[in-house]
Amino acid sequence: MNGYPFNRRRATAAHLPLGERRDARFYGKHILSVSQFTRTDLEYIFAVADEMRIMVERVGTFDLLKGKILANLFYEPSTRTSSSFTAAMERLGGSVIPINEVRYSSVAKGESLPDTVRTLEAYSDVIVLRHPETGAAALAARYARKPIINAGDGTGEHPTQALLDLFTIREELGRLEGLTVTMLGDLKYGRTVHSLARLLALYGARINYVSPEILRMPREIVEELERQGIPQREYTMLDDVLAETDVLYVTRVQKERFEDLDEYEQVKDAYVITTETMKRAKPAMILMHPLPRVSEIALDVDLDPRAAYFRQVEYGLYVRMALLAMVLGKA
Repeated sequence: MNGYPFNRRRATAAHLPLGERRDARFYGKHILSVSQFTRTDLEYIFAVADEMRIMVERVGTFDLLKGKILANLFYEPSTRTSSSFTAAMERLGGSVIPINEVRYSSVAKGESLPDTVRTLEAYSDVIVLRHPETGAAALAARYARKPIINAGDGTGEHPTQALLDLFTIREELGRLEGLTVTMLGDLKYGRTVHSLARLLALYGARINYVSPEILRMPREIVEELERQGIPQREYTMLDDVLAETDVLYVTRVQKERFEDLDEYEQVKDAYVITTETMKRAKPAMILMHPLPRVSEIALDVDLDPRAAYFRQVEYGLYVRMALLAMVLGKA
C-alpha cells in the first residue's frame, strides 16, 4: 500500500453529469439508519461520492446546491461530523446555519425537539441532527417536512459515519466482499460500530469483536447478524485474531457514556495499538478509527501507510457531499 486510494481509476467511470441524474430514490428522504440501504443504494451513493471527489480535486467548490441552506443541529459536542457537513455544504455552494451550542438556544428554555426541528425547517432545506438520546432522529423525522440526516443518536446509530467507513474500505482495499473485519474497544456504546456491522453484513463479512466483557457488542446486534448468517466471534485479546484481520477498526472508550467512572478507569487503556502491534498484522491490512482518539493508537503509528484514519476523514467529506446532493435532488 502506498497511502493513496487503491482504485482511484474507478472515479473516471462514465456517469451522468452532476445534477442530471434521473435516479431520485433519495430525493426528499430522511437518512436515519443504515437499515434503509440496499447494496444497490450503496453503489449509487459511492458512485456519486466518486464524482464529488473529482469535482473537489479539479475545482474545489461548485454551485450544485447554490441557494440551499443546511441547519446543523448538534445537541452534543462535535468537531469532525459538524465540520464535515459544513465543509460538504459549502463545497457544494450552499450555506449553513451552525447550531453547535444547543444549551444556549431555545432548547434551554424547554423547547421540544419536534418544535425545534419544525422551526429550523422554516429557515433551511435539510437538517443534520446529533442528539444524545437513541431514537431522537426518528422522532424528529416524524414531525419534519424537510430531510433529516442522523449524525448520531445516543448509543444507537451513526449512519453517515458507517457509510464513509464502508467507502474507506472500498477505496483502500478495492473490495468489500470476503473481508475479515475486527472491531476493537468500546463496542457497547460505540454507535459507529453498530451501524458499520449492519452494513458489512450486506457483503458477507466475517466480523470479530474484541472488547472488555463490560463493553461487548450489544446482544441484539449480534443476534440480528446471526439471523443473516454472518460469521461473528467475540474475544478479549486482539492477538487471537490480528493475523487474519483485513480491517482493524479501533474505537475510543467513551468516558461520557459511563455512569460509573470507576468502570471507565478499569477499561480506558484496555487496548493500545503500537508499532509493535502493526508488525504482527497483515502487510495489506488497514487500520481505521472514527476519531477522536485518546490513547488507543500511539502517535507513531500514524507513519504506517496502513493507518487510514485521516484518509477516512477526507472520504467522509465526499460521502456527505453525495448525501446532501441526493436528498436535495441534485445528484
